[in-house]
Amino acid sequence: MKIFTTEQIREADHYTIQQESISSTQLMERAAFACVHWISENCKNHRNFAVFCGNGNNGGDGFAIARMLYLKGFDVDVFVNPKAKLSHDANVNFKELKEIPEVIIKNFKDVEHYRFDSRTIIIDAVFGTGLSRNIEGEFKDLIDVLNSKKSVKISIDVPSGLFADKTLDENSTVFKADYTLSFQYWKKSFLHPETGKYTGKVEILDISLSEEYISQTETNDFIISDEIVKNIFKPRQDFSHKGTYGEVTIVAGSYGKVGAAVLSTKSALKTGTGLTFVNAPECGYEILQTSCPEAMFVEGGSEIIESIEVNEDSVYGIGPGLGTDEKTEKALLEFLKKYAKPLILDADALNIISKVKNSLQLIPEKSIITPHPKEFERLFGRTTDSFERVELARKKAGELGIIIVLKDHHTQIVTPEGNVFYNITGNAGLAKGGSGDILTGIITSFLAQGYFEEHAAILGIWFHGKSADFAAEKFSKEAMLPTDVINEFGNVFKEINSKVEKEL
Repeated sequence: MKIFTTEQIREADHYTIQQESISSTQLMERAAFACVHWISENCKNHRNFAVFCGNGNNGGDGFAIARMLYLKGFDVDVFVNPKAKLSHDANVNFKELKEIPEVIIKNFKDVEHYRFDSRTIIIDAVFGTGLSRNIEGEFKDLIDVLNSKKSVKISIDVPSGLFADKTLDENSTVFKADYTLSFQYWKKSFLHPETGKYTGKVEILDISLSEEYISQTETNDFIISDEIVKNIFKPRQDFSHKGTYGEVTIVAGSYGKVGAAVLSTKSALKTGTGLTFVNAPECGYEILQTSCPEAMFVEGGSEIIESIEVNEDSVYGIGPGLGTDEKTEKALLEFLKKYAKPLILDADALNIISKVKNSLQLIPEKSIITPHPKEFERLFGRTTDSFERVELARKKAGELGIIIVLKDHHTQIVTPEGNVFYNITGNAGLAKGGSGDILTGIITSFLAQGYFEEHAAILGIWFHGKSADFAAEKFSKEAMLPTDVINEFGNVFKEINSKVEKEL
């Protein structure tokens, strides 16, 4: 799924209107209908709606939504700025709404005396994607009052005060939604921590914008959709053998951190690698052979990794629990000078590289690195926010010819060509030590099985998040463990296999 800029979203609307020979008001009616359908299906325990409408097209959506909600039997109050000049489409819908005497139209200022009870839902249709500057004056006061209410809050298209494709200034005023009903596309601001915190749960509503426009319009930003995953995924073939699915070597662990090696090795095994080796210190031998009997142990030192054997037939995943001892540092750098194939580097492997000048140049082209924000900062320098971090990652991925996986709530995969893929699976239950170790094993396994580097990263990130979503359903985000995530791998494979089989 493509992510478009604010300007491209406007162009998509205009293109649809021209190609389908419909009016902009009819397109607005289509968007409102989609919102009301979602609301009526998901808000059956609520009867009262307070709809706040601006003077632009987002307000027009709000007027149309208010009318349709009333016709479905809900109680509706609408709040406006009576002095504002409405856009053409907003005015059309406002006039229709005024013809319904049972819908009470109030002034924004009346919100201070309005009774919000437990069954009232607040609908924000004040600004949408049309906002070009920070909210001030009476609009700021209105949003502040609404944010203080405990009622369920729904934003239409974009929470008021939020820009669709850029970050916010410090101390900006933004409507804090519980749900955002957005039309056709994800907006970039929904996917970054500084701005995404205002959207609540995002629901993308299909309003049948032109498929021709969507397919022909270029962008460098994408959502990892189920469709992308289905096109990447390769079902297991009946007439195959262990050699068909590649060989992995996980280089991980040090005294007290052998668990990281276990998690990464188990992940590689359970995602389907044909042969799995674990290069770890001798202190982890019994633990690894007991917990991962399917993997073959390669000793790399006593209590730390002091040597890494080069096996050109194997795909390497290096870093979990590795430590940054001088001997480990020397072993890693010597290995990188000799090994030329794409590999996965994570955690302490990245910390070692960040310490040693010019060692970034040793990373083989098309390799995948998986830094969290602090590790990225150590490697490439500080950025002011996650939007700037993505742009720096684009630059560095291109310069080094590597794939950079920026771990975050919505993890981003940045390719050497400058494309960015945002992941929308996963949850806050992954905010635990060990989650990254699992990811290293998953991506290494997919790369060894013959997936292209970009596809291994995309499928691996999606798969990791999907397994975490299944684990959270069973155990909760708070109680789920990384091992619970690994135990859900089979269920994810079952789901994706069933989807692929249905298409056949």
